[in-house]
Amino acid sequence: MTARQQWSVVLGVVLLLAVTLAAATHFLGDELFPVEVGSKAPPIEAKTIDGTNRTKTLADYKGKIVIVNLWATWCAPCRDEMPSMEKLYREFGPQGLEIVAVSVDNPGTEETIRTFAKELGLTFEILHDPAKEVARRYQVTGYPESFVIGREGIIRRKVFAAADWSSDANRALIRELLGSTTASR
Repeated sequence: MTARQQWSVVLGVVLLLAVTLAAATHFLGDELFPVEVGSKAPPIEAKTIDGTNRTKTLADYKGKIVIVNLWATWCAPCRDEMPSMEKLYREFGPQGLEIVAVSVDNPGTEETIRTFAKELGLTFEILHDPAKEVARRYQVTGYPESFVIGREGIIRRKVFAAADWSSDANRALIRELLGSTTASR
């Protein structure tokens, strides 16, 4: 075998490996790159429920501390945790906290979602993703599931169930991420 033939074989093997890696990344991305604390937050894309039907993305909240909460109106634990999220948002929203609650309710349920939010007095951002694409990207295993994302776009905390977001521990985390050392009550 000549040197030229050897290099052709090497080049063929390298190309085959590159194509295999690209395909694996595309088809197995979720398994290859788990969404966990310390990883870059996956993108979100969901519609507003305010009647304008705008699409919002994670980039819309750039530079802020963001809690992405995946939930549904039929989920009792979701309903239980929402008042504490609202309390946290009212306390820290003016300082730069954004709560983005992404509903995975079925298509055509926007009115149900609006009624749910109004009934609980929710003032933070409510989005709708009936295709559950955000839940897939975030590798959600159940509802509710929440992700606290720092200003730099890195996941700082992952919560697998309903939480008391107004607890001292959660308030301390948000205060730390916002860079505030004073306790506000």
